[in-house]
Amino acid sequence: MATAPRPLVAGNWKMNGLSASAGELEAIIAGAAGIAAEADLMVCPPATLLARFAAIARGAPVLIGAQDCHAEPAGAFTGDISAEMIADCGGQAVIVGHSERRFYHQEDDPAVKAKAMAAMRAGLIAILCIGETKQERDAGATLVRLEKQLQGSLPERLDAASLVIAYEPVWAIGTGVTPGPADVEEVHAFIRQFLTARDPSGGPGIRILYGGSVKPSNARDLLAVRNVNGALVGGASLKAADFLGIAAAYA
Repeated sequence: MATAPRPLVAGNWKMNGLSASAGELEAIIAGAAGIAAEADLMVCPPATLLARFAAIARGAPVLIGAQDCHAEPAGAFTGDISAEMIADCGGQAVIVGHSERRFYHQEDDPAVKAKAMAAMRAGLIAILCIGETKQERDAGATLVRLEKQLQGSLPERLDAASLVIAYEPVWAIGTGVTPGPADVEEVHAFIRQFLTARDPSGGPGIRILYGGSVKPSNARDLLAVRNVNGALVGGASLKAADFLGIAAAYA
């Protein structure tokens, strides 16, 4: 029987955090010791804090990631940040294809694929997000939607060391509503099956995270679901106590 991938609990701070927020990262690092043996921890702050957080976390059991990148390594793209720039300032990962990027910035599957490949090109871990809307879920089209996103967004090479999939049902992000464990298990089994069929050697080892209103009170049940290899945490990751409370499901 194959060994389950090592869990990852990643915090997406979104457009939150100022210099004073470094104290929360320091508290996460201080509390990581009892968890690091069982799971990886990651914080993805806004770009303004990326270099500072990477410096604080150097040598600590907490990875630092970014929230987006451009597909090109450099060029006339005002306001954008390349994967190489993220790596240069100490970042180790980048989130690509988050539903908020897909919606507010009209990022389609080919654009997300290009960003995932850029992350891998720069030596970063790409955390590739997929998820269905409430309308798609109500129409019974969840798996159809996810299959389309996987087909269009996945890089050509599936490498467990540089690719993570995050399933985030759009209707659960920031709403306080989460699907039941049985629903999560069905979706994650589907994703695992897709990845394994796509690449029988690399697919089984890729981590599949659940995201969407994860909090300390429901983390243990969600993270115990088969094929759930961790969580992508939004609002609850802004406070060290809440983030560590979620990650403590693995302690």
